[in-house]
Amino acid sequence: MLWACVLLPQLALDGVMRRRANPEEPLALISGTAQRRVLQTVNAAARELGLRPGQSLNAAHAMTREFATVEYDPAQTDHWHRLLAAWAYRFSSQVSLKYPRVLLMEVESSLGLFGPWPVFEARLREELTALGFSHRIVVAPNPVAARMLANVHDRLAVTCTAELQELLEQMPVNRIGLPQDVATAFARMGLHRLRQVLALPRDTLARRFPAQVLQHLDTLLGRRPVALQCYVPPDHFDTRLELNFDVESHQALLFPLKRMIADLAVFLGGRDSGVQRFVIHLEHVPSVGSVAPDTLIPVGLLSAEREATMLFELARGRLEQVVVPSPVRALRLQAKDLPAFVPSHRELFDDRPQQNMPWEQLRERLRAKLGDEAVSGLSFQADHRPECAWQSCSTNKPATVISSVPRPGWLLPEPEPLAQASVRVLAGPERIESGWWDGGDMRRDYFLVETRSGQRGWAYRRVGDDSDLLLHGWFA
Repeated sequence: MLWACVLLPQLALDGVMRRRANPEEPLALISGTAQRRVLQTVNAAARELGLRPGQSLNAAHAMTREFATVEYDPAQTDHWHRLLAAWAYRFSSQVSLKYPRVLLMEVESSLGLFGPWPVFEARLREELTALGFSHRIVVAPNPVAARMLANVHDRLAVTCTAELQELLEQMPVNRIGLPQDVATAFARMGLHRLRQVLALPRDTLARRFPAQVLQHLDTLLGRRPVALQCYVPPDHFDTRLELNFDVESHQALLFPLKRMIADLAVFLGGRDSGVQRFVIHLEHVPSVGSVAPDTLIPVGLLSAEREATMLFELARGRLEQVVVPSPVRALRLQAKDLPAFVPSHRELFDDRPQQNMPWEQLRERLRAKLGDEAVSGLSFQADHRPECAWQSCSTNKPATVISSVPRPGWLLPEPEPLAQASVRVLAGPERIESGWWDGGDMRRDYFLVETRSGQRGWAYRRVGDDSDLLLHGWFA
């Protein structure tokens, strides 16, 4: 087996920066007690200002105040970790969160699907960069070795045991995952490389150090199997984003909403599912003496979808119809209806498909813009009278054609007189007699006609009436 270790060295910082409108702004995550606030980590722009992790917030403010601060949230970091696990699950059925800020993926079984490792690795890196997460990737025959090699290597792929042994023996003792006190004891003994530790008699190591040390070394070298708990994607999606300031306009909510829906699309891709309904919560600023209830914006689809751009357009259309009663403090997105996703059928040689929109996407956009009741489909009825031969129905219910005779796609609300001299009769008459059972008796002769401009219509004359034709509908 081959295991890929995806190390995420600044997971917490990247998770915060990707939700900010200006990622180039100097930013520091802070932690610590109220008495002593400390910079947990800083981005590149903040480093250029002289800020460093571990520095007190007071000392940083003494140097400059041209940087933003965000509270370090371990729970939010865990959220990003699991979101990326859902992303990785799309490429491998065995994904482990054994180590913090690390994804372990079994990749040998996926090479036949995603190509040889260099191609596979390039795709992983491209998608991680697009998601906004810095990373290092190493491949090795066992997951623990891959994790430790990622401490000092990037873009390393080891496939044979002999090469793995050689690389591990060159590793510094303090970078192979040993407890700090054990690594310090080895350093005081003059043992700075794993090769030197492995040269010691095994029974000597067993007497001087806890049993876990030898167990770890055996696991690292592949002599002892390791059991990993694999990630299983949950059956729902729930994410929350607290805004940096109170928002009163729809426009200011679009950027964070777009990011949240992009995360939803990543989650759906990992589960190989779509979403048919999700709810956007607008959490408002509490008023004096009371808590303002959330504004709920349900987004329902007639079929499961997972394309991020489409979902965002639908959510945007729903959001723009809502009157925000008070400033918004936070956004929350919940999706519980996650059915299996069936990709839409496409022809192999579609003409310029980038300029075409599938009917399902157009339908959902129209429903989001105009309202659920404004868009409907048509279904045919067993009635020969044209005005009674169809009725409105759900847009996801396919129409069943019950007649092979051509019928116009657009019937006029009321028939209109049509001068005989202005049209040319192409076919007809077709006599329709029906409706005697419900009082709507009709006897008409229908003709296929063509105007001077080339437009084709459907016109009729009542049986026994020699007056001008009455236009009843247009063909597309």
